[in-house]
Amino acid sequence: PLVADADMLGTPDPELAATMGFSGFGKKARTFDLEAMFEQTRRTAVERSRKVLEAREKEKEDQAEKEFRIPYTDSSVSASSITRPGSTLTEREAVCSESEGSSNEALSGPSMQSQSSAKGPAEDTDDDNDDDDEEFIGPPLPPGFKDSDDDNDDDTEEDDNNPIKKIPDSHEITLQHGTKTVSALGLDPSGARLITGGYDYDVKFWDFAGMDASLQAFRSLQPCECHQIKSLQYSSTGDVILVVSGNSQAKVLDRDGFPVMECIKGDQYIVDMTNTKGHTAMLNSGCWHPKIKEEFLTCSNDGTVRTWDVNNEKKHKSVFKPRSVQGKRVIPTTCTYSRDGKLIAAGCQDGSIQIWDRNMTVHTKFHCRQAHASGTDTSCLTFSYDGTVLASRGGDDTLKIWDIRQFKKPLNSADGLPSFFPMTDCCFSPDDKILVTGTSVKKGGGSGKLFFFYRETFQKLYEIEVTDASVVRCLWHPKLNQIMVGTGNGLAKVYYDPVKSQRGAKLCVVKTKRKERQAETLTQDYIITPHALPMFREPRQRSTRKQLEKDRLDPLKSHKPEPPVAGAGRGGRVGTHGVTLSSYIVKNIALDKTDDSNPREAILRHAKEAEENPYWVAPAYAK
Repeated sequence: PLVADADMLGTPDPELAATMGFSGFGKKARTFDLEAMFEQTRRTAVERSRKVLEAREKEKEDQAEKEFRIPYTDSSVSASSITRPGSTLTEREAVCSESEGSSNEALSGPSMQSQSSAKGPAEDTDDDNDDDDEEFIGPPLPPGFKDSDDDNDDDTEEDDNNPIKKIPDSHEITLQHGTKTVSALGLDPSGARLITGGYDYDVKFWDFAGMDASLQAFRSLQPCECHQIKSLQYSSTGDVILVVSGNSQAKVLDRDGFPVMECIKGDQYIVDMTNTKGHTAMLNSGCWHPKIKEEFLTCSNDGTVRTWDVNNEKKHKSVFKPRSVQGKRVIPTTCTYSRDGKLIAAGCQDGSIQIWDRNMTVHTKFHCRQAHASGTDTSCLTFSYDGTVLASRGGDDTLKIWDIRQFKKPLNSADGLPSFFPMTDCCFSPDDKILVTGTSVKKGGGSGKLFFFYRETFQKLYEIEVTDASVVRCLWHPKLNQIMVGTGNGLAKVYYDPVKSQRGAKLCVVKTKRKERQAETLTQDYIITPHALPMFREPRQRSTRKQLEKDRLDPLKSHKPEPPVAGAGRGGRVGTHGVTLSSYIVKNIALDKTDDSNPREAILRHAKEAEENPYWVAPAYAK
């Protein structure tokens, strides 16, 4: 309790106090017991909320009673239906009570109010204690508050049981990369930036936080001149990007697209690929090590899989050489690290999947000879997040899932999934329960789709019609919970759900498009200084129209420029037939219109002239 005691302040002389107007100064202040006040307030609040709840329950009971009465008009039936077990009312009394009930809206059976008042003191104290525990102070909870909570629980349970609910596809945005196939997609680990690469050699950078609803890329570049982009990936820290294109040298760029390193090109005249420092043929794929941020992996048409260090561009770290059944060289079309980075897997053109220990380059650790049809390009290998399962997307229109410890036959497979691209993707959902892949279509042959399969049973859960072209790349980002898709007609689509997804596409959709700035005139703003000296005075700004009219009158400014020389003599202003003798003769030969098609006529043309004026033959014979 707070006590303000006037004695502490000292009591002045009463006369002085009266004169100064402090007559009440000597009295003691009231004492306030705050705890008692709080207790009082709490009690009234509890009481009020209890009354409200009782009133509400009473209303419910009235409603229920009305519903009971409507179907049964017969008094005896209604009486028997209303009379509760344990209440000993005769039929007549029940009918009376019913009539009373209809007039006074009274409840049959003891009322809630009387029940609560009938409680003993002990029960009351119990209730008080309970209230103390639960701190039930203030206005009552809204009706059905607990129920709504339970419903939410049910919904979440349903969501857990129904994996389709987890697919974030209620909304989508479309990023226009270009007109040709988007063959590579990369998202940094935080999900702030997306990069797209395509068959048009361009790599475009998209920043979700910086974009507005016009969805424009903030940078576009061609890191590998005229080579199609095969693969793009951010490193595990997100500070550098691996670019794999159609040439033999992989590049590493920083976040803003500036080159960090370029792998060396190998010597194509050396037979043993171990002795060359780099790849000698076109690259097919590449990826970063999931744990070591400086290491990455590439595979190429020279029949090797090589690991590299960002800090050493002069030579690869190690070389893995896939071999066919006969021990011949075979081309790896895709490669990947396991989630812990200890294994390296490659899919090859003979249909095999070969897996090495990262530190043992010679012999494979796991090997499946006929994973896919021989002669087809296995376009993607990816490990599940738990690291126990490997999914492969084949060029033979199948999607298979393997346990690498039992590598003879797949756990499950799905076919009838056409793929025309050597980089068609498959990926796992963030919770590892769903597997996603895209399908290819010929021009005018329907829509490319994104298929979702349940990992355990490989039952097709869901499909999204993406666009009227092939679906090449797909990527389900675990942090954003958004699905990125690259298509055959130059689009990059982002699927998201405003509730289930985080950041990403949600950031740029809400921003309005920036207004186009009006074309700013490049005229200088003149500062008018009325009292300046004439030598500092600036010429007054005239309108451009008047200036143009003046210029037209000026013969020098309005002189039409000399047109370029066309026709004969172009380039060196030579005469009509050139200055050389040969050009003169050629021109004359071209001008000669005599017809030599009939030789007899050509000779007889001169017969008359020879008779009249003989020169060669006749004078010789005359002598």
